[in-house]
Amino acid sequence: MRGKIFLIADTHFGDDRIIKYENRPFADSAHMDGEMASNWNKTVGPEDKVFVLGDFSAYGKDKTREICRLLSGEKILIKGNHDVESNEYYRDCGFKEVSEFPVIFKEFWMLSHYPLYINENMPYANIFGHVHGNPAYKDCSGFGFCVSAERIGYTPINFEEIKKRVGSEK
Repeated sequence: MRGKIFLIADTHFGDDRIIKYENRPFADSAHMDGEMASNWNKTVGPEDKVFVLGDFSAYGKDKTREICRLLSGEKILIKGNHDVESNEYYRDCGFKEVSEFPVIFKEFWMLSHYPLYINENMPYANIFGHVHGNPAYKDCSGFGFCVSAERIGYTPINFEEIKKRVGSEK
């Protein structure tokens, strides 16, 4: 692959409720959507790949497709608890690949929506979402990294940055 790799989870495009639930700094979902799309496209180029670790959009198919196609890069969805439509639905919206299950990436990184149990005796680290700003979960440890939108400035984060931060926690 020629481009960079980015990750993000829990964008919840179009979901006014998530603004209240997670104290997001947006007036409404239109403002949130615009800011996140702008952040995304300032960060991700057309040759880049973005793993979306669940809970992409609360919109119906037409608006989800519009947003997905507006965002730069090749997008891969690891489905979350709010991604209830079929895999084909999300492919039709613009995701190149869709998985209902965690994915092992580059032989070491487990990409999932929910945090997975990982300990020091396992040869993996977990990149996950779902927990948003819940303080019971660290942003980063030697075994995992949370990419919920709230924790990464509502902007996809470069995989190289995640590797550096997880490596510094060991």
